[in-house]
Amino acid sequence: MPTLVDRRDKHDAKFEDKKDKTDIPLQESNHPDAYFAEEVKGWHGYVEWEKYPEKRKQAAEILTQYKFAEEPEFQLQPIPDTNPRLEGVRWKQYHAALGPTLKDVPAESWDIVKEEKAEDMIHVLDFPYNGEPPRDRLVQTTLTRNEDHFVRNHGGIPTCSEEDYFLDIGGMVNNPKRLTMKDLRNEDLFPRQSNIVTLQCSGTRRIEQINEYPGDGDELINAPWGEGAIGTARWTGVSLKKVIKYCGGLKDGAKHIELMGVDTYFKKGHLYNYVVSVPWRKVRSHEVILAWEMNGKPIPKIHGHPLRAVVFGYIGARSVKWLGRIDAIAEPSNAPVQKKEYLYYTPQTGKHNATYSSGFSIQDMPVSSAIMGPVEKSVIVHNGSIKMNGWAYSGGGHWPERVEVSVDGGNVWYETPYEQLSEKYYYAWRTWAIDVPCDAEGWIELVCRCWDNALNTQPTFIRSAWNWDLHVTSSCHRVKVYSVNKTKPATARRLKALEERGLSLLPITKPLPIDLEGDDDYDLETQRRHGRDPQE
Repeated sequence: MPTLVDRRDKHDAKFEDKKDKTDIPLQESNHPDAYFAEEVKGWHGYVEWEKYPEKRKQAAEILTQYKFAEEPEFQLQPIPDTNPRLEGVRWKQYHAALGPTLKDVPAESWDIVKEEKAEDMIHVLDFPYNGEPPRDRLVQTTLTRNEDHFVRNHGGIPTCSEEDYFLDIGGMVNNPKRLTMKDLRNEDLFPRQSNIVTLQCSGTRRIEQINEYPGDGDELINAPWGEGAIGTARWTGVSLKKVIKYCGGLKDGAKHIELMGVDTYFKKGHLYNYVVSVPWRKVRSHEVILAWEMNGKPIPKIHGHPLRAVVFGYIGARSVKWLGRIDAIAEPSNAPVQKKEYLYYTPQTGKHNATYSSGFSIQDMPVSSAIMGPVEKSVIVHNGSIKMNGWAYSGGGHWPERVEVSVDGGNVWYETPYEQLSEKYYYAWRTWAIDVPCDAEGWIELVCRCWDNALNTQPTFIRSAWNWDLHVTSSCHRVKVYSVNKTKPATARRLKALEERGLSLLPITKPLPIDLEGDDDYDLETQRRHGRDPQE
């Protein structure tokens, strides 16, 4: 894991004068009041902020004493060709500044990444961890392997054993309760529910917006995701509706359910736990489960062990990991993740005029799709058809019905054969493949689009989907490739000549070391073409 530079000497800071801010990168805090106890026995990494406004105020005051790293520029400049792409230095520094219970969270979280995720994951952000799998492997199966499933974290990874775990249900329920994992697993109380569900980050394919029209540059909120910030698993647990019923149901006026994860979240110099809400109508439809299994195995620590929420068809940000508390409330949560983030703005809204109230909350995920093969700027040598594959998804209780592809930028479309579409699930994606006819050579633009069961489809161009926070890149996915058609006689001759000489066509930009044509052939062909100059 990338490391911070060595900490400052403890005697460097002048905390008596709050106007003097101390430079920090550091490995541990040198502030005398930087200690915030873990809240619950057995919950390592859980510091409660929501219940204690004075503690939050104290932590925020400590953060004002330091100068932290600036946000990295990754939109107006090339994204680093490293893995991790971005480090998240300032987020590590925030944790270090707040003392011993938080300073080691970044390193511990990275250890969990190495333990639970595939070695070749694309680490979009080191800390808080954001990662996606290699694109070729993602669509090989309908269910995503646990070690390949994307991860989008907003803070560190807290850990708790099932034996120590409990969940508090409160707010506007008639009989607040504290439930253990043993309670939740008791099928006499709560029947099991198991569903195949796709989770998708609203940042999926964000890199396309960044490349053409940059937007807000917070590396955590606007991480440069590719096409792999989506995954599908069989989630097993209990319906949240059944749990609410066990707690006596809702009091009059309760219309939303607030979910709290115990991870620590920083927003503009203030500290929170991760809190969002979903409407009761979503819960009432049994479309929110409290899950402890992922693809038949205990949920990995990085994915929310021992218990997480899975919200069907919604933006992944609502599927809270490391659940600590659930409250019934009258209105949508006022927590910053719900109120101030995951907002969709109009294309004329940006840094010059954006307000929280001018964007609407992203909930249902729209119809979308992606080409996972071939990849951008690859050279495709073929016999008149190109193999394409990818995924298609539509949230909000819709499902993909048809996937279409084009090799000419979207003028002529070909339907993906239904035999090469994976099984339909009410809450999940479908993977697809096609051998699409292609006569053209040179640079071409492959495009895909999905139609769902409600006849929704995707905007044609990225500009139509652009928004300041770079969320929900739902436009048709476009990939430029270099087509080499072996059925063309001239192309076949050139490829044979290269093979005979042991030369490669790649990279396509490297000049050939041989003449493109012999003198005799040149003279003959020039004569056939009526020479270089007109007769008169």
